[in-house]
Amino acid sequence: MTTMMRYILVSLCLLVIGKSSLLLASEHGSVSRYQEIALIQAAVEDFVYRNIANTSGQVIVTVDKIDPHMTLPNCRKLEPFTPTGARLWGKSSVGVRCNGDTAWTIYVQVDIKVMADVLHIARPVSKGKSIDIEDVTPQNVNLAQMPEGIYTDTAQVIGKIATNNLSAGQPLRSQMLRAPYVILRGQKVSMIAKGRGFSVSSEGQALSDAAEGQIVQIRNPSGRVISGIARENSTVEISQ
Repeated sequence: MTTMMRYILVSLCLLVIGKSSLLLASEHGSVSRYQEIALIQAAVEDFVYRNIANTSGQVIVTVDKIDPHMTLPNCRKLEPFTPTGARLWGKSSVGVRCNGDTAWTIYVQVDIKVMADVLHIARPVSKGKSIDIEDVTPQNVNLAQMPEGIYTDTAQVIGKIATNNLSAGQPLRSQMLRAPYVILRGQKVSMIAKGRGFSVSSEGQALSDAAEGQIVQIRNPSGRVISGIARENSTVEISQ
């Protein structure tokens, strides 16, 4: 079930619970003085799904049980909110307040899981080796428990270079890889200086390694050090 479908289902359940509560109250002649706990929990779940509807992956929200003996004054309009410093991710907290005649605020604990395929190392990879399709495998995991910089798309990693020895089973992270170098230290390169209406080419020697788009320093034949942008085919663009 998609996040949007879950959000719609929760919203419908919230509506049904609300109408059922009013109907039950009407049968007893008056509306209960105390807030329905089920309505608070449904409002929290609806709030979370609504605010993470665009998150990639399968979202699973679990709202902790609220003490059924809690006696809060009945509220016509519940207002869930994210407390300052909180984030709707993993173990979190959602506030619910009522700004009616008798104002009150409570906080409800939630567990937000986002299940998605994350790339893991399928077999040992040596430092400096280019990653190919057989080096990675997807594993369905909870993104809320994963570190920053993980990958979910093989197109993001194929052809990149391992910066360290990688062990099988590790989740693949951005700091484990680098783009392949298009310029190598000591290599002769073509320097191309472009300006309005002109282009000048000359040769130089790279003073460092550089990937596509990185800044690299070049020493020209006269010994002057110039900075430019590394490009493929041993070319460096010099801005004028």
